[in-house]
Amino acid sequence: MAASAGLDVLVVGGGPAALAISTALAEHNLSVGVLSSSPRQHPWANTYGIWGEEVDALGLSHLLSHRWSNTVSHFGRGAVDGQHDSDDGTIHHRRDYGLFDKQRLQEHWLSLGERHGVQWWHDGARLIEHTATHSTVSTEGGITLRARLVIDASGHKPVFVRKPAQAAVAGQAAYGLVARFTNPPIGAGQFVFMDYRCGHLSPEQRREPPTFLYAMHLQDDVYFVEETSLALAPSVPFAVLQQRLQQRLAHAGAVMETVLHEEFCLFPMDPPLPDLNQRVVGFGGAGGMVHPASGYMVGGLLRRAPTLAQAIATCMGDSNWDGSSIAATAWQSLWPLELRLKHGFYRFGLSKLMGFDEARLRHHFHSFFQLPDPLWYGFLTNTLSVGELAMAMARLFGLAPWDVRTGLLLPAQRPPTWQSATTSAEMPSPAA
Repeated sequence: MAASAGLDVLVVGGGPAALAISTALAEHNLSVGVLSSSPRQHPWANTYGIWGEEVDALGLSHLLSHRWSNTVSHFGRGAVDGQHDSDDGTIHHRRDYGLFDKQRLQEHWLSLGERHGVQWWHDGARLIEHTATHSTVSTEGGITLRARLVIDASGHKPVFVRKPAQAAVAGQAAYGLVARFTNPPIGAGQFVFMDYRCGHLSPEQRREPPTFLYAMHLQDDVYFVEETSLALAPSVPFAVLQQRLQQRLAHAGAVMETVLHEEFCLFPMDPPLPDLNQRVVGFGGAGGMVHPASGYMVGGLLRRAPTLAQAIATCMGDSNWDGSSIAATAWQSLWPLELRLKHGFYRFGLSKLMGFDEARLRHHFHSFFQLPDPLWYGFLTNTLSVGELAMAMARLFGLAPWDVRTGLLLPAQRPPTWQSATTSAEMPSPAA
């Protein structure tokens, strides 16, 4: 069965990345189709946070479900082995943080797509073939879709995009709960970006890979709490994260009454960029867009989708452009030299941090947030120029204590291992 013989662009995937780029393309009056193995209104599993200034600049703050001004991190800088954490490692960020309403964000993109004529097919992609001018995708259900350009936005395990092999990809793993508490885990109206305090851990556990708490007060007695590993290869098992979260909550005197939602999150942090010479263009996780230093991607999707769509629309306006030339232009728009340089730097920095023990990592982040606000914020959102990034790192080196400086200068160390479990978490394949 054949369908839609004349699309400009076919997007493979059904998550935030697929909706962001398909909508941006359709707003240029291109004929756009979306092929997704999930129904178009299939609920997204993970939560998506974003800094307030970032979402304000994008004009999408009305799509937030929550917004916090009381934003803090805790690093327990004065803690030493065998003693309780002290309070001098608390950082007040003085920046708003928001949580997207996933359903409203999805509906926002679906409504825009419908308004601009985006077509949808609910089926799995099976095979792709290329001619000089078009690409043809065959689906598992026997549909054939033909387009001048195919964009793979199917997530971290892409359907068509080729990625270089890497022996071990570091994963950011997290285990979280939305629950009602009779005794709260954090302050009312508070958002905790990172809590690396470790007074709840045994001496043996403190020699294992460090983890931190990411937590939000949602409403009344409802809180979201998530134990997170920044990055490790192989990734920290969910069982370890769950155990540490329970220990942390007990240590804080927090008492859960009812669990409303359980979340398992795992995604690659440091994969190499895809082959930028291939005919299929990646976007989102398939395009290597996860920030290697922070794990953020949604802000990048929102900022970079319009630029990529503009570049593709310009090519599509000339019928003489062949498929390879359109794809090459799209890849260059998505990954210009400056972004490639920054991506390489972030991956290098992450390799250093993965070798830090818990004390050194706490010292590092406490120093990092002593940087001027525009520098640490720009680092986390990937909005600094290469020159600004270099300046930020030079200033960080000057602020950091000697154990952090030594760790940054010496060759990257082998990441510590854990004793609480013997298998890593399995990498899910979210549609991103």
